[in-house]
Amino acid sequence: MTPVIALVGRPNVGKSTLFNRLTRSRDALVADFPGLTRDRQYGEGKVGGRPYIVIDTGGISGDEEGIDAEMARHSLMAIQEADLVLFIVDARSGMTAADEMIARYLREHNKKAYLVVNKTDGLDAFSHSAEFYALGMNTDPFMIAAVHNRGVSTMITQLLDDLLGPLVEVDLAPKEPVWGEVNLDEEPTPEEQDVVLEKESKEHAARQLKFGIIGRPNVGKSTLVNRILGEERVIVFDQPGTTRDAITVPFERNGTPYTLVDTAGIRRRKNVTEIAEKFSIVKTLQAIKECNVAVVVIDARTGLVEQDLHLLSFVLESGRAMVIAVNKWDHLDQESRDKIKKDIDRRLEFVDYADVHYISALHGTGVGELFRSVEKAYKSATSHWSTNRLTTLLQDVVSEHQPPMINNRRIKLRYAHQGGLNPPIIVVHGNQTAALPTSYKRYLMNTFRKILKVTGTPLRFEFRSGENPYATPNEKDSREASKARQLKLTKESRTDRKRRRK
Repeated sequence: MTPVIALVGRPNVGKSTLFNRLTRSRDALVADFPGLTRDRQYGEGKVGGRPYIVIDTGGISGDEEGIDAEMARHSLMAIQEADLVLFIVDARSGMTAADEMIARYLREHNKKAYLVVNKTDGLDAFSHSAEFYALGMNTDPFMIAAVHNRGVSTMITQLLDDLLGPLVEVDLAPKEPVWGEVNLDEEPTPEEQDVVLEKESKEHAARQLKFGIIGRPNVGKSTLVNRILGEERVIVFDQPGTTRDAITVPFERNGTPYTLVDTAGIRRRKNVTEIAEKFSIVKTLQAIKECNVAVVVIDARTGLVEQDLHLLSFVLESGRAMVIAVNKWDHLDQESRDKIKKDIDRRLEFVDYADVHYISALHGTGVGELFRSVEKAYKSATSHWSTNRLTTLLQDVVSEHQPPMINNRRIKLRYAHQGGLNPPIIVVHGNQTAALPTSYKRYLMNTFRKILKVTGTPLRFEFRSGENPYATPNEKDSREASKARQLKLTKESRTDRKRRRK
């Protein structure tokens, strides 16, 4: 089995820095002040082909109150889960009463633990580590400097030797290329694109679905995560900004694997002043782009606010599939519920493809229905349609309603093929496609969405025009000159508008 290693210690002793070193990532936020890490953060690492799991925890000081007490309780839960505990102390601060309390707890619970003396850079490591022998740990301490990666590799190799035995061979077999026989130096033909996208669609179907819970602070994201997982996985506290990291949790539901991401709440930019909160927002925005589906949580008691619309717009621009969950639906009277539903129907028309669920994360009402919408949105976002089907559909749509005429010439849309997944991209080829009105593009998108049964994900269209093979060089030059003049006039008009504003 893969060993689980928990990192515990006082606040600000370097647990998150060591976590990033052991996992070779930047998943844990790092800053030079105590109490930054709150939730348990899990990560995977590998040394010499031997995998392990690392748990980053919040600091334990022994005199916690409020949210700090919840942090300490979750840290103790990580100790119970772990096969091995790395007890981290600070060589610069020396031994404290909190260190003695943690060492006593580890002895009382008979946990296999090793002492790690961190921040030994620039110091005489042996002399500064001498006082920690009073903690009564069974083995000599490891002396490291996590910020410089000094002594970390030797430490983890020795620990895995004790846990797993001798070194195993590393699998260096080359991976199969994604594009197969397709030449990457040239743009693939629609037929080649079909082969590639069909393969990617099958890979997506076999891959774990990753969905994130996003929203403003204190809308119930962590409560919803705990309700979905059926355990107290993340800290829930009646205080905005409780979650700071993007917490990734793999789990199974009815035999199907999923990956859930709990994110920090995003406030308006003018209200964000702390550096740690800025980093949390960056992690949240990165998590949105890495997820397949974003579950946007809205607080029913405060109603739909501008920040909710900004978050929805960011998810839409990122091309992620979307499900909307209106939380705290319990204890609302019928008049308030009707008002919120009307407001959502009116103001969320730009994401009318997303399913809306009215739930109570605290009591579990409607939470199970979210999975159906998440799976349906993911299936639509990763679906593949053949060029033949899309071209036939395009011809039927155009015959039903012809594009307008431009300069006494009819815009012609000849064929269509799929250009990408998650979100689905439909590439339409024809003549004069740059002059196609927005209203006709919307007509194409709505009709394609209805017939292809695409729900929960944006559907993007790209229009491409071919060159006229019978055009003379003079006609081509005049066309280029016309485009240049039009671009110059557009720039001049923008400059004039700016001057008038001033």
